[in-house]
Amino acid sequence: MQVYQTKLLGGITRTKEFERKKLASFAVNVGTKCGHDCLYCSTGALLRMHRSFKEVGRSPFGHGYAIVDPSTPERVSVDARRIRHRGLVQLCTIVDAWAPEAQAHQLGRRCLEAILSEPGWSVRILTKNASVIADYDLVAQHRDRVLVGLSITGTAENEALLRVIEPNASTITERISAMERAKALGLRTFGMFCPLIPGVADTPEQVDQLIRLAAAWCVEEVFVEPVNQRGPGLRLTQDALEQHDYHDQALAIKAIRQKKTWSAYVVRLLNHVQHSMRQHLEIGRLRFLLYPSGLTPEDAQRIRSDDSGVVWLDKAETPKIPD
Repeated sequence: MQVYQTKLLGGITRTKEFERKKLASFAVNVGTKCGHDCLYCSTGALLRMHRSFKEVGRSPFGHGYAIVDPSTPERVSVDARRIRHRGLVQLCTIVDAWAPEAQAHQLGRRCLEAILSEPGWSVRILTKNASVIADYDLVAQHRDRVLVGLSITGTAENEALLRVIEPNASTITERISAMERAKALGLRTFGMFCPLIPGVADTPEQVDQLIRLAAAWCVEEVFVEPVNQRGPGLRLTQDALEQHDYHDQALAIKAIRQKKTWSAYVVRLLNHVQHSMRQHLEIGRLRFLLYPSGLTPEDAQRIRSDDSGVVWLDKAETPKIPD
């Protein structure tokens, strides 16, 4: 993993996109390219024009590198004091503050300290790295103001497969253990099952297993999202699985690269999630994030006939990452 450093201008920024998703009103990001290197990631498509990629001479769709800003906590500290109308901040929205390149500078903890040092702020932590456990002591000091979530993208039996497409993230077992530890410490938690990829984590049995985990963690909310079609992520994921002899899974991903089959996959996934939520949790806690532009008219109508838990979203906005 080659790590580049960049200099961003902002610390805490408004995020209308994540506000619509009911995740947060503000965002902190510690860079523009995450070292977890998940193949399906759509951030490259969203940030493809950001000047940081030109500066380092790398494609926003490339892999094997990260772009991080070690000075982010200083700007976050300034903004935490400066901004008057405060609210919920997501750490982070496009990269991971506990990814290896961010851990090298303790960016997750330092940003968290900077935000929580000022009253009126609360924080939603979202990460794929179990190293966040080391900062649970700080979270516990502000337990009413922090929500902890580790993105769980599959079940433990598919850990080896997920290692292919999420090469530098913590294993699913490690992420589940980190959530269990948060629950044991009495921390506020939320479920994040994004994305649930066909052939990887979208069967009724797999979905039910994940929702039962969320129930055991006493989560306040459950976020679920279909895999994003934007950019080359699906093709890269398909190719990697094929190269590692996960042929059936690769075929399942190849199928949803067409609108009609992607749309049908979303309908099935939502049905599985709604059914399991109604069995194990309250459906009112579900936040199924859905951009309707990828649906066929027929499937959109099917979903609207029972859209319990669906957060309908318009066209995705490009994240405002300060130059």
